[in-house]
Amino acid sequence: MATIAQAIRMALHYGEKNLGLKEVFGEDVGPPLGGVFTATQGVECSWNSPLDERGIIGAAMGLAFAGRRCVAEIQFCDYIYNTIDLLKLAGNQSWSTNGDWNMPMTVMTPVGSGIRGSIYHSHSFDATMTHIAGWKIVMPSNALDAYGLMIACLKDPNPTMYLKPKALLRVKGHEAIPGEPELTPEGEKELRRRIDAPLGDRSKWKPEWPENLTDYTVEIGKGKVVHEGGHVTVVSYGRTLPICVQAANELESQGVSVEVIDLRSLWPYDWALISESIRKTRRVVFVNEDTEVTNFGEHLIRRTVEEHFYHLEARPKLVAGAFVPGVGLADALEMASVPQLDSIRQAILDVANESA
Repeated sequence: MATIAQAIRMALHYGEKNLGLKEVFGEDVGPPLGGVFTATQGVECSWNSPLDERGIIGAAMGLAFAGRRCVAEIQFCDYIYNTIDLLKLAGNQSWSTNGDWNMPMTVMTPVGSGIRGSIYHSHSFDATMTHIAGWKIVMPSNALDAYGLMIACLKDPNPTMYLKPKALLRVKGHEAIPGEPELTPEGEKELRRRIDAPLGDRSKWKPEWPENLTDYTVEIGKGKVVHEGGHVTVVSYGRTLPICVQAANELESQGVSVEVIDLRSLWPYDWALISESIRKTRRVVFVNEDTEVTNFGEHLIRRTVEEHFYHLEARPKLVAGAFVPGVGLADALEMASVPQLDSIRQAILDVANESA
C-alpha cells in the first residue's frame, strides 16, 4: 500500500503526463534527493531552486501567469511566512481581473509537528493560510486522499495550497490508489522497487511508474465521514484526524458513539456535511494542531453557534495547539504543545457528558 509521500509522487507523475504539469521545483525538489520527504522523487519535470522562498513563490506566479502549470514546494512551512505578501497577490489575481487572468499554480509545503523538528520545523500553517482569500486549501490525512487532492489541485485554474502533514508522510494507506500494485506485502515491495530511489548513487536511476494510474480526484470542498456515530461530532484534518479516529474507537467501549469528519479541504470547506452531523449529534468538538488563538476551528465554532445554537445540547469545544512561539525539541515539550490522544479523548468525553 502506498504511503502519502508515494501517493503525492504518483499524482505528480500523472499530472506531468496527462494534466499539463510543466514545472515542479523548490529546494532539493529535483534529483538526486527528490524532496526532503521524497514526495517529488523521479518526477521528470522537477528541478532544484536556490534557497529563496520568495524567489520560489515569485517564479511560480510568473510561470502561472504565462499559463505554465507548476507546483512549487516550500521545504518546510516554517519558512513560508516571508512570502505572505506574494501569496496575497497570487490570491488576488483572478478576482481583481474579473476572471480574465488565471494562475494555475500549486504550492505544497509540509506542516505540523510529529518529527521532533523543534522550533524551526514544527509550525502549522492552516490558520494563517485560511486568512488569505483567493486560494483553495487542502490537507490530506491518508494516501488515497493525498493522491486525489493533488489531482484536483492540478486541474484547478487558480492557486491551490497543498498542506502535507509531515508526521503522516511515511504512513501507509488503507485504501488502494487506482493503478498501484496489488494490496499485498509483495505489492508494497514492488511499488518501493519501482518508484523509490535506491540509496547511494542515483545518477542512472529511473522510476518504473505504475502503468494504470488514473485521474482519480477528490473534489476540493468535500469532506468525508470516516467514523459514524450518534453522540458527538468530531471535525478534524491532517495529523490529528487518525488520532481522532483512534479516540472514537476506544470510546465505543465506554458507550460513547463518535462521528468523525475528515474535513480534507479548509477552503472551501464542507459546511453542509458538518451541519448535518451537528443536527444529528447535537454536540461537536473541533480538533487541529495550530495554535489556539485565531485558530481555524474558532471560525467553525462561531459559525456553529450562529447557525446551530438551538440544536446544541453542549458547548462546542476546540482542541488545538498551545499558544507558544514554537514546539520544543524535547519529547515532553512537543507532546505538551499539540493535541495528543489523551487530550482529544478527554475533550470528547467532556462534551459527551455535559448537560445542557
